[in-house]
Amino acid sequence: MEITLNKTNSTEGLIKIKLTEGDYQPSVEEKVKDYAKKANIKGFRQGKVPSGVIKKMFGKSILVDEINSLLTSKISDYIKDNNLKILGEPLPNQEKSRDIDWDTQKDFEFEYQIGMVDEFSYDLSSKVKVTSHPINVDQAVIDDTISDLKKRFGKVSYPETSEAGDNLFGELTGANDFKREYAFIDTTKVEKKEQKKFVGLKKEDSVDFDIEKAISESAAISQLLGIPEEEAKDARGKYTLKVTNISRTEPAEVNTELFDRVFGKDAVTTEADFLGKVKETISDNYKRESEHFLDHNIEDYFINHTNITLPSDFLKTWLKATSKGEITDAVLDNEFNAYVRGLKWDLIKNKIADDNKIEVTTDEVRAKAKEMILAQFGGQAFAEQLGDRMDAIADNYLRNENGQNFMKLFNQLRHERILKFIKEKISVQEKPVSVEEFKKIVAEHKH
Repeated sequence: MEITLNKTNSTEGLIKIKLTEGDYQPSVEEKVKDYAKKANIKGFRQGKVPSGVIKKMFGKSILVDEINSLLTSKISDYIKDNNLKILGEPLPNQEKSRDIDWDTQKDFEFEYQIGMVDEFSYDLSSKVKVTSHPINVDQAVIDDTISDLKKRFGKVSYPETSEAGDNLFGELTGANDFKREYAFIDTTKVEKKEQKKFVGLKKEDSVDFDIEKAISESAAISQLLGIPEEEAKDARGKYTLKVTNISRTEPAEVNTELFDRVFGKDAVTTEADFLGKVKETISDNYKRESEHFLDHNIEDYFINHTNITLPSDFLKTWLKATSKGEITDAVLDNEFNAYVRGLKWDLIKNKIADDNKIEVTTDEVRAKAKEMILAQFGGQAFAEQLGDRMDAIADNYLRNENGQNFMKLFNQLRHERILKFIKEKISVQEKPVSVEEFKKIVAEHKH
């Protein structure tokens, strides 16, 4: 057997494997004997089928299976022994394989295209500076949240005639044959100058409006038209809403009933505690958003400042060849850059983890599964009810979905641990911002 690697450049190459009869024939003969022992063929006693009969009936398929098995093993060993950092999987030269004469040929030559990643380095020091944006929760944010909670848990009525602040339901039509049978306008989102159009309406009435003048928030336009928020930013033109229903919400009073409906029975008992709990919840939510954006900025920094050369041509060929037709040239045109970005970040994280021995154990994954299950089903009280059965429930969850649940939690813990390690080594500069400033920074962020 002869195995060679011909590099076409630093990231792509061709592995050639030459086999002679002596490389594969012993295992083929063993397989023929095994078939002969187990085969149940009419005219022969089981275990007494002559090898010649087996070769005649199954010889070619046995030969193909054994050579494929040998190739898989030897390619894997070669890659490991030569410390080749390959991406994807070796791609066989199908055209060359089709020319093989399995009936008469004794010597074989196979080719496999491979893609590799060059050695690269990264800077993990205090010289690396990334900005974090902690969000200040001011009184205006708290007031808006309280107002929203009072409305969400308020008393709903269905008046005959609309007033400012009502919700209008109906059929929405517009230019270019646009039609949405069930549309909804929250008139509190309508600009003040346009409010009059939406007051005094009854069922079956219609109201015409210019969407760009009537509503400024892209999120509200997205909800009204049923389109992504990015598309909503460019929405233009005149629309007509034919009213089918009107709803009005009387805001809930700030009392024990509201406390219980928002946070659960007896979680808070006074207005001061309620306001404190609201602020704490808002702060926790915004802290998660801020941390998530910091993680994204760290990802951006390392992708943009770490020089990694990837075998783009090979990756495109491999993705198409292994996708069962789902990935086409059109898909690659739209999504390949995002795929490369994700691949680079994974390579950087993996190298940081390997270099610094960042590991996650099975026990840590099991503990995370228990924590997740308890959070979902009632916390410590639930754990006390289950007692010793908690381990079995966690193990069962981790085995489900063919082990995908285990891998999902494993990767989550590993990702969190790597990001924590990175943050401890680099310089994270805090720049506190308001909620609106944070939204603007996120909206303007580009890769």
